[in-house]
Amino acid sequence: MAANRKGDRRERELVNRLDEAGFAVMRAPASGSATERDLPDVLAGDGDTFYAIEAKSSSGRPIYLTGEEIESLIYFAQNFGAKARVGIRFDRESWFFFHPGDLYVTDGGNYRVKKETALNDGEGFDSFVGGLSRS
Repeated sequence: MAANRKGDRRERELVNRLDEAGFAVMRAPASGSATERDLPDVLAGDGDTFYAIEAKSSSGRPIYLTGEEIESLIYFAQNFGAKARVGIRFDRESWFFFHPGDLYVTDGGNYRVKKETALNDGEGFDSFVGGLSRS
């Protein structure tokens, strides 16, 4: 499966899970190459808390984000009044969330999340949505 098709499917999966948990949520499929605007992959809010989420998935290899992706996420989140989060999903695992400042920064200024880091240090989906579903 092409990488963007898998990424699109994972983003839709995240949107559906957040919706089921009671969030108003939308996917911004124009993020990335379709526009010059700094847009996150997913916007979600529950009336009290709003998130701008950059979503990434992998079969098991480390996930890398460019410094520009993180800067754009933070810029948008601050201007929108949302909390910036990076959502990570490895095959056969659930979603894990990180504040951009908690990600490992490589010598080249990019960001990396290994599967072990996600499993050990990431915020799990249930915790991220506030425990039990609100729907």
